[in-house]
Amino acid sequence: MDEVRVPINPHSTRFMDRFRIFIRARNLAYKTEKTYCHWVLYYIRYHKRKNPAEMGRPEVEEFLNYLATQRTVAPNTQKVALNALVFLYHRFLQTELGDIAFTRTATPRQLPTVFTHNEANRVIDQLSGIAKLAAQLMYGSGLRISETTRLRIKDVEFERNCITVREAKGQKSRQTMLPSTLRSRLEQQVSFVTAQHEGDLADGFGSVYLPYALERKYPNASTELGWQYLFPASHYSTDPRSGEIRRHHVSDQAIQRAVRKAIKAAGILKKSGCHTFRHSFATRLLENGTDLRNIQEILGHNDISTTQIYTHVVGIHQRGMQSPVDYENL
Repeated sequence: MDEVRVPINPHSTRFMDRFRIFIRARNLAYKTEKTYCHWVLYYIRYHKRKNPAEMGRPEVEEFLNYLATQRTVAPNTQKVALNALVFLYHRFLQTELGDIAFTRTATPRQLPTVFTHNEANRVIDQLSGIAKLAAQLMYGSGLRISETTRLRIKDVEFERNCITVREAKGQKSRQTMLPSTLRSRLEQQVSFVTAQHEGDLADGFGSVYLPYALERKYPNASTELGWQYLFPASHYSTDPRSGEIRRHHVSDQAIQRAVRKAIKAAGILKKSGCHTFRHSFATRLLENGTDLRNIQEILGHNDISTTQIYTHVVGIHQRGMQSPVDYENL
């Protein structure tokens, strides 16, 4: 359960504890918390554990320059580090950094790796059980791995043929398509979870974690079927937030390991993983003429420029161009 927040003593005077409490008070995603804390700790250690309150723009600029010139990190990595430090100073320490001048990483943005439809199916055919259904949803609905494992029963709306993603990146909700070919398998999974949940209740368990303050607002909701995870873990575990014994969702790492093995077994050599299914989903939609704005909405991208990267992937082999060496008459 490494994706579950560990409780922090609210009276702690440690800098990083106070920073984490500040982040949680603003309901930022746990992944955001871990990312920001990673970069802030890196920043502190780079400056020989000097208190950030005693530093400012020169130290931030030096650190960002180090990432670009010494570490040669990717542009997006440097951007994430910058965001973490801006949040640290502007929001937490309430200190303005002013105009930050630093060397920006010049590494070109890489095109996303995508599976062909045949490759995606070859990988999926190597999977079984929950891992197979999870991969089919990532490819068929464009879900991230974290969104897939956190799906609740009520998020799968059979009558409307859609899936609601509620715990998405940036704490935004969105809807995506429910593949008709997966309907029967999803109904079987719901039946399985229903029977398992009834057994958990009979054993005196059956309570699931609810986000934000919903557990206080709806005291009985945590034991309702609709709130149970679509992909529950095979065993109980202790929730570090409350100390309560619960059945969490299957871990992201378990699905990722299964997919990596499947990719190897399918004989696919390109660097790929769970997120490749999401890239492939977007590419298939674009190949079939889906409007870019609709793809942006389904994927949950804030900026259309993020979605436009797929036009470069499709453009290579979908524009009707032919290599000169393939002309009949040279």
